[in-house]
Amino acid sequence: MKTTATGWRRRNMDKGHGFSLLEFLIALLIVSFGLLGIAAIIANSMKDNQSSYARTQAVVLAGDIIDRMRANRGTDADRMVTPYISPYNLTMAAGKPACDTVPNCDLNAWRTALADAFPSGTGSVNVHQTTRTVTVVVQWDDSRGSGGSAVQQFAVETRL
Repeated sequence: MKTTATGWRRRNMDKGHGFSLLEFLIALLIVSFGLLGIAAIIANSMKDNQSSYARTQAVVLAGDIIDRMRANRGTDADRMVTPYISPYNLTMAAGKPACDTVPNCDLNAWRTALADAFPSGTGSVNVHQTTRTVTVVVQWDDSRGSGGSAVQQFAVETRL
């Protein structure tokens, strides 16, 4: 190495010491792709969590109407009639019933809870006349969480 008049050593500049701008930009590009991948994983996780929450709400609300039906079974004489016509039958296309009887108030409150919990949330209750088996279906729009298939359903079948 050459020394200057002041005694300091001068570095040889043609050896390429240090970190060049091109190396820095390449490292920045690699880190950016990694961060974009992490952001995509987080976004997918949030969509899946939202879909999972909707399914959990469907289970809870299906159990809610079944519990309401069990609490309001009526008298033994009402249940022994064959064929048994339940006051809780409600089709998917039917609107909210008027709140004039306890079963209709239960169905009205249930449909309101479905509409509040889900986008396009609705449901149906079907009580089989001879077996008295209850089928509850909860339906909602889950196009954001399920990746395109908009209509999701949860069905549960039980006996009162």
